[in-house]
Amino acid sequence: MIIATTENVPGKKVVAYKGFVKGSTIQAKHIGSDILAGLKNIVGGEIKEYSEMMDKARKVAISRMVKDAEGLGANAIIAVRLQTSGVMNGAAEIVAYGTAVTVE
Repeated sequence: MIIATTENVPGKKVVAYKGFVKGSTIQAKHIGSDILAGLKNIVGGEIKEYSEMMDKARKVAISRMVKDAEGLGANAIIAVRLQTSGVMNGAAEIVAYGTAVTVE
């Protein structure tokens, strides 16, 4: 599956538009990560536990979007975007979305 943030795939021609596809997941913080995050607030720096958690969530959302596109018979997804939002205290939703297409 080709995944592109652009409106087309360089060197390929879009021959069919299959439609909107998306994938999402909701990720909650872990108490152990919260303790480490609290310590980082004191000394500063990247909170690697949260970075890793959000990276995993992005991969899950993208994987679900790809599965959605495969179900439509697409071989590429264009105009891909990622979005996040808080859904409750300590939890965030990650959404990956784009347009499923067939390219040659």
